[in-house]
Amino acid sequence: MAIYVIKRLFSAAITLWLLVTLVFFLIRLAPGGPFDEERAWPPEVKANIEKRYGLDQPVYRQYATWIANVSRGDLHESFQYSGHPVSEIIGSGLPISATLGVFALALSLGAGIALGCLAAWREGSWIDSITTFISVAGVSLPAYLVASLLILFFSLYLGWFPPALWDSPASLVLPVATLAFRPLAVIMRLTRSAMLESLRSDFVRTARAKGVHERAIVFKHALRNSLIPALTQLGPIAGGLVTGSFVVELIFQLPGIGKHFVQAVLNRDYPIVMGITLVYGIILLLCNLAADLLYAFADPRVRLEEERTA
Repeated sequence: MAIYVIKRLFSAAITLWLLVTLVFFLIRLAPGGPFDEERAWPPEVKANIEKRYGLDQPVYRQYATWIANVSRGDLHESFQYSGHPVSEIIGSGLPISATLGVFALALSLGAGIALGCLAAWREGSWIDSITTFISVAGVSLPAYLVASLLILFFSLYLGWFPPALWDSPASLVLPVATLAFRPLAVIMRLTRSAMLESLRSDFVRTARAKGVHERAIVFKHALRNSLIPALTQLGPIAGGLVTGSFVVELIFQLPGIGKHFVQAVLNRDYPIVMGITLVYGIILLLCNLAADLLYAFADPRVRLEEERTA
């Protein structure tokens, strides 16, 4: 397992380097620049500003300088918020984005697995029909529409939760529900299918023949095998939560790094774009590694295969 982790960490480092390199050059190929205004700057003023931030250098030199600075932990300062280091901006927004993502992941995993197991246990019942509807709706509806419907019903009509901003713990409810809706539907569908397959397997029939209680069969014997498909999707689901937070934070006006990232792309604020890309890349790769380790823990066959290849 240690060799497997080392291999994955090396692969993750290569992937992260390719990601930030691609984003670095693509953002500079996009039309416009960080200091392009409707009213043009005087040439000498614009030249001085670009010299201050190193934008007068060739792109490959800018890239080498950025890599050297990152290796020392320096993400430079923002173009739009002069005097504010990128690390300070990310540090102020990351706790909010992390809180949103952790709660959304916990909700999607907990509710998705529970509802998936319940739907398989009560196959063909009204519970199964409701969970199937939720699954289809969760996969089909975009995040901005889900957010709009939740705001309309729970905020404007019932008045239970605030529609936007970050004022109290209640402000988290609608953003978390919006962000968790799609992954919850995916996990619920995967768990239901896996649970149905487990409940029809030979070892479950043997347990029933021995007189084991139905709840023990479902939650003790069949549940572990049913978790494997959900665990394999944990990495992509975490990726969906990260990218989905861009839209959710913008809609609910949350001061997280997702909102900063969208604004930085529009303003061509290269340091913020690169800093957030680096942070999100590390988070995604760590989530994928954690998902692989959980998968290996849940399915011993994966560990045996890794030992053979090692």
